[in-house]
Amino acid sequence: MTLDTYLLVGLGNPGHEYANTRHNFGFMLIDRIAVRLNARGMKVQSKAIVTDAKYEERKLILAKPQTFMNLSGQSVQGLVHFYKVPLANVMILSDDLDIPFGTIRIRAAGGPGGQRGLSSILERLGTKEVPRLRLGIGRPPGRMDPADYVLQNFSKDEQQILSEVLDRAAQAVFAFVTHGLSKAMNEFNGGTRE
Repeated sequence: MTLDTYLLVGLGNPGHEYANTRHNFGFMLIDRIAVRLNARGMKVQSKAIVTDAKYEERKLILAKPQTFMNLSGQSVQGLVHFYKVPLANVMILSDDLDIPFGTIRIRAAGGPGGQRGLSSILERLGTKEVPRLRLGIGRPPGRMDPADYVLQNFSKDEQQILSEVLDRAAQAVFAFVTHGLSKAMNEFNGGTRE
């Protein structure tokens, strides 16, 4: 593959019962990008549902690992090797408990921050130098177990701006693909537009 190929991996859990949960924010973003770009031709490859699309003369491979969250690295490792995509052209899209809902945070590298899917990916790829876009879901209320919180559906208030958050995150991914990581970070890191 050439340098104009990008692998975008949304994290989530397979299965209808998880479809609208906070932990599936990454899957939701991949779906939004696929719709925006009229992506076609879905297949199963490296334990992931994969489709591809074109954007600004670049090929985008959109993937949703089907391994369950904490084994996502198996799928991502296989896709990276198969498509021979440089890690600088890979972006992991995931939810994050430590960021307020509606906030996008793009990073070039770093630890998983408690996100088990990202942890699995970094471990399997053997590096922390993997671009990622994290979608804030906020902390659970009171003493609720974070594991229970991430597997709940978004609240009614959150659902009212969910589409706007996904659109903004999709724009951030497109900025990464066309203008690079630094420009995407400068333009999109932080909250939703007022």
